[in-house]
Amino acid sequence: MADVTLKGLNKSFGDTQAVSDLNLSIADGEFVVLLGPTGAGKTTTLRLIAGLERPDSGQIRIAGRDVAGEAPAGRDVAFVFQQYSLYPHMTVYENLAFPLKAPVRKLSAEEIDRRVRDIAKMVRIDHKLENRSTRLSGGEMQRVAIGRALVRRPSIYLMDEPLSSLDAKLRGELRLELKRIQKELGSTLLYVTHDQVEAMTMADRIGIFSEGRLLQVGTPRDIYGNPANLHVAARLGQPHINLLPEGLLPGGQPPAGTRTIGARTEHLEIGQGGEANAEIDWIEHLGDQNHLHIKVRDHKLVTLADPYLSIKPGDRISLTLRDPLYFDAGGYRLT
Repeated sequence: MADVTLKGLNKSFGDTQAVSDLNLSIADGEFVVLLGPTGAGKTTTLRLIAGLERPDSGQIRIAGRDVAGEAPAGRDVAFVFQQYSLYPHMTVYENLAFPLKAPVRKLSAEEIDRRVRDIAKMVRIDHKLENRSTRLSGGEMQRVAIGRALVRRPSIYLMDEPLSSLDAKLRGELRLELKRIQKELGSTLLYVTHDQVEAMTMADRIGIFSEGRLLQVGTPRDIYGNPANLHVAARLGQPHINLLPEGLLPGGQPPAGTRTIGARTEHLEIGQGGEANAEIDWIEHLGDQNHLHIKVRDHKLVTLADPYLSIKPGDRISLTLRDPLYFDAGGYRLT
């Protein structure tokens, strides 16, 4: 495996700046997730590392070697795309073995067979080795696509939203599988997604992208608890963070210059006694928790609540802030 360093990386397509002055270091064996909306520059970053796009300027180093001018085949990376891209006329075994049969690899039939069976067992598809890929479920096809990358043993794995086309249950299962496999192999993995749950549950570190720029990099806990600005704060958390004007709710100690207060569920205390300053608009019952939609004057908030809390739409409650996040007029975090 290998470390990856991106320094001053820029890429534009016509008048669109897809990646702007990107600086990012990924340690050997680290699982890094790039999180952001469609068009933020995440996939372009993967394609630049893989050599599928050439940067306008900047450096791409893999294991200390500048590869910006090398062809994709010389970079020793494996790319897993959103679509499975399996060979339909081949069996699972043949799909997994195909990358190992290139003349430059010079692997014996015995070594190819051993690698294929080891990886098939790791991704839990070994019971389907003789099936054609067209006879697999979506989850099984994605396991084969991931296995086809793993079997090569490259320096770094690049994955572009590989789970986004699966249903929720399969996504949950494969998130756990992919993290398990990455830990077992000790592999370096750069993963792109717009799904905050994938980022929070799998990443060692998360990089937040917006309009071609990397806004902040940190552990999931850091990004969630200490966002650098409003955009980063809005990327993580369910329900989404509530953005309130200073002075709307009591509590907290806003520093000088505060314009916006960010209040997540844990920053809001609900009281049913005392002076009421908010009203329950409606309630989403989710089984183990409730989403409360609350009106405070002309502002609407959403927070979580215990399903056994005795409240109903129309009830008046008291709402108090507890250690919320503070942002200035430019949207940057104040401490």
